[in-house]
Amino acid sequence: MKSMVKRKGAKDATVFDWIFFATFAPLRLMLLFGLALFATAANAQSPSAKGMDELLEQIQQGSQAAAKLNAEREQRFLRNKNEQAAMLAKAEADHASANARANQAKARFAAGQTEIAELKKRLTERVGDAGQMYAAIAQSAGEFRGQVAGSLATAQFPDRLAFLDRLAAGGEIPGVRDLEQMWFLYAQEAAESGKVARFEAEVVDALGEREKTQVVRVGLFTALDADGFLVLQPESGRLALLPRQPEGQAHLARDFAEASEGLHPVLIDPSRGDLLRLMGERPTVMERIHQGGLVGYVIIAIGVIGAVLAIWQFLYLLLVGGRVRRQLANVTQPRDDNPLGRVLGSLRHDTTQDPEVLETRLSEAVLRETPKLERFQSLLRMIVAAGPLLGLLGTVIGMIITFQVITEVGAGDPKLMAGGISQAMVATVLGLIIAIPLLFVNSFLMSRSRTLTQILDEQAAGLLAQRLEAQGGRRA
Repeated sequence: MKSMVKRKGAKDATVFDWIFFATFAPLRLMLLFGLALFATAANAQSPSAKGMDELLEQIQQGSQAAAKLNAEREQRFLRNKNEQAAMLAKAEADHASANARANQAKARFAAGQTEIAELKKRLTERVGDAGQMYAAIAQSAGEFRGQVAGSLATAQFPDRLAFLDRLAAGGEIPGVRDLEQMWFLYAQEAAESGKVARFEAEVVDALGEREKTQVVRVGLFTALDADGFLVLQPESGRLALLPRQPEGQAHLARDFAEASEGLHPVLIDPSRGDLLRLMGERPTVMERIHQGGLVGYVIIAIGVIGAVLAIWQFLYLLLVGGRVRRQLANVTQPRDDNPLGRVLGSLRHDTTQDPEVLETRLSEAVLRETPKLERFQSLLRMIVAAGPLLGLLGTVIGMIITFQVITEVGAGDPKLMAGGISQAMVATVLGLIIAIPLLFVNSFLMSRSRTLTQILDEQAAGLLAQRLEAQGGRRA
């Protein structure tokens, strides 16, 4: 190593000499040339011999100073060269030492990798079928975790999700305690499916606020509190109040939550909240009416008018029918509070003997009472006919709206078309709802009025026959 350094130093010294000569030789020439110019100028100004001696002396002194400076620079350069050579030798020694340590580390790393591979091989040989068993356990835990995440019992036992997540991850070999805990969770889920449990839990209301409240869980199917039915949020594991309770069923949840003993009815949702959510989204009666739009309001208004008129006429015919029956029990004393009495009394002060005149007066009396008995029937027939026609109009308008929506946004989302379809169907239903009952009511009113009119005609004919018989007896 030392011989190599020396040879390399000698080579570096030769190169340095050439560099030094190439660098400082021009400087020397320039210095001498400057001194010569200076001497020339001095000769021009002072041509005496004394001046030339002084000039030569100055040139010699300058040359000696430059030589001395160059000697000092050469010595300094040589010292620096020796220091750099020493530093290079030290760096090469450090590099060699570092290479040796790196080789040793690589050897240890390779030996460690070989040992790890050997240990893995030995572990695989020892585990054997246990690896497949552990994979099956992790898979079962993952599947059971998905089932538990949607179970209402999770709201009561939220800690089991973290355990199943750890077991399903498969990052570590499950122990006996883990297997026993997993078996216990299976048994717990089966046992809780047949229990009615009460527990404290956080419930998210319709505004998104959490509140600690008393929750009643019916198996794994239904959860409720005093405010209504609850559903489980799988992402958070918390119970949430249904935004819209099933119509007419909220009292069942309240009564069941407040009951402490006995049998009480309650809704059971085998879908664990989906059916209750769908029932809550069903529109109410008023929402259905609003879906009918303007045509639906017109149909309802006409139906209400027809119903009021039908009820009024129905009550009138009931009242008149009772009075007519009482009058039939005593036809000899006609009263003016019923149509029959007014018809029978129309000939009370009539002394006419002509049969045709008597018949005409009786017919006039019957015709005078008939309009009241048949009142509103023509209007009701018109409403019965107009109801389905208005419903058909609403259907056409709703279909036009539906096709307009399809034209604008396409048929990809059925909810966007629900408005027009609802108006079409609701208008038709409303038209039929008012037409069918009014049709039966009008038929009943017509039958009732015909019955009373027939009684009036029969009694008028009997009264005319009685008068004609009396006149014939007096003539005889």
